[in-house]
Amino acid sequence: MNENVKKTENENKFTVDAWRNIVKQHSEANFLQSPSYGRMNELLGAKVIYDDFDGKGWVLMVVRDAKRGRYLEIPCGPIIDWGDTGLIKKAFDRITEVAKREKCVFVRVRPQLNATEKNMKKLAGLGLKSAPMHLAAEHTVMIDLTKTEEELLSNMRRQTRYEVRRADKLGITVDKSESEAIFREFHDVQAETAKRQNFVPPSLKTLMAEREAFLENIPEDADVTADGLIVPHLSHVHELYEFDSDAKTFDKTDYYILLKDQPYYRYRRFKREYKDMGYQLEETVGDLL
Repeated sequence: MNENVKKTENENKFTVDAWRNIVKQHSEANFLQSPSYGRMNELLGAKVIYDDFDGKGWVLMVVRDAKRGRYLEIPCGPIIDWGDTGLIKKAFDRITEVAKREKCVFVRVRPQLNATEKNMKKLAGLGLKSAPMHLAAEHTVMIDLTKTEEELLSNMRRQTRYEVRRADKLGITVDKSESEAIFREFHDVQAETAKRQNFVPPSLKTLMAEREAFLENIPEDADVTADGLIVPHLSHVHELYEFDSDAKTFDKTDYYILLKDQPYYRYRRFKREYKDMGYQLEETVGDLL
């Protein structure tokens, strides 16, 4: 009975809104700690456990079963103030308790910390050791979206910059679809790429779980203005308006969602106007909905 009550409390506590507050407080917060990522893992049959360290942080933990034994996985977490020694101890004491309770033989953790000598000593002091392989992506790139598109291009490798501009000249566009047939096609193409590039691609089951878990991360009580192609996928929101690209004025709503496959000069104008109106710009590659 007590376990059921505790589970209900956790479900009410670790919501998308609570996650958004964490993101506001911690700029390093990564989507691999989000409730949507937790939901994806639950769809794949994994047990997901949350803790907020008495309101002072956030951690999403995934119990995984592997041939080498059951283990606890913490991608891009815990999200805490790494300057607070007492909080660090509390967080890892809680994590250890969960690992023992779930009968895990070890914990895999990859916190959002720079690999400085000071931070590595801090982690070693907690009993952590360097793993033989990476937990998620081995190499990642951080992109400053406050820069202009030309500034971003100038920081790319010459060949990459050439390919981006070449794609634009060829008229290559990105289409959005939620159909299983498209996901199957994408999975087949990715599998072929994986053979050439020698990496392990996600399974189709994983891709479909990602589709379902991240489909509705825009809140139901939001007012949204969106491109016509996106409108059918946002029927769950409070108020929805179709975006008119020729409009001279814009009624302010909570979210504006625009597709980038329109002429660049128009997209650049929209970005400038929305910034002037006080909107925070986020550019997303892949599924937003």
